[in-house]
Amino acid sequence: ETLQLQLGFKMILNSVLVVLTDLAAMLLGNKVFRRHFHLLLSLLLVFGPALSLWVSQYSVFAKRTHFLYRMFLRSGWGWTCIFVCSFVLVLSFSGRRSVRLSLRHLSRMLVAGGLWLGFRRLLDLLGNATGSCYQAVAAPPDGAAASGQPLLLLREGESKAECLGHGMQWRGYEVSEDVFLLCLCCLLLAEETAVFGSYLDVGGASGSPLRILFLLCVLLLALWLFLLLCLLAYFPQFPTQLLRGALGCLSWRGLYQGWYTLGPSWYCPGEPGVGLLKHWEKPLAYTI
Repeated sequence: ETLQLQLGFKMILNSVLVVLTDLAAMLLGNKVFRRHFHLLLSLLLVFGPALSLWVSQYSVFAKRTHFLYRMFLRSGWGWTCIFVCSFVLVLSFSGRRSVRLSLRHLSRMLVAGGLWLGFRRLLDLLGNATGSCYQAVAAPPDGAAASGQPLLLLREGESKAECLGHGMQWRGYEVSEDVFLLCLCCLLLAEETAVFGSYLDVGGASGSPLRILFLLCVLLLALWLFLLLCLLAYFPQFPTQLLRGALGCLSWRGLYQGWYTLGPSWYCPGEPGVGLLKHWEKPLAYTI
């Protein structure tokens, strides 16, 4: 009897998993959703900062030390890379059992990772070029002490990392990559998971591990959208956030609507899903 209960419970969980993943695959693979998802991000970037007029600054999400910010946002690319790479690897290997095909599809994440590292390097250079390092004087003159402002001594030749590492103060244009990263990760997740619906339609193998990985990617996409909305509402920096989001969207467009559409070759990994099944060489006949 206990064994029957366990089997029945597993069947119920499996049925729930199948229903949830089928519904999510139907939504992400929908032509209207895929074509207008980037417009949804654009609307969030434009009107999201206006929510700061209504949200409470005493909310738990108004603190940068919140668990979600510390656990996920600071290592956002790592979470995205782990989840997407796992899903793409299992999906591609389940469809064709080809290591070469799996590596070709995984190379898209390598390209996105290189783009992310390059953007971070660019932001570091911009921050170092627009800021200066100051060292607080231990015994300021009476005039400075009376005004309540400590005397700061300019230190030249110090980068931001070196300045903060030595316990000094850095003043300059603060450049944050959070919005760029979240926009890029959202679009990347939407692209890489959208092929799952077509994969199911052509009868691809879809065991529980693959469906669980797909569901985790969908949940991660929802989390990134929520954190993006929180950043725009509780930490508005208009129009710099709009610019960073635009850079993320342009990066996605250049990769998935530009380079990858050239087809798989020695210099191009191709679009998601291409070559996954022998009778399914190009999964999408439309562009976003």
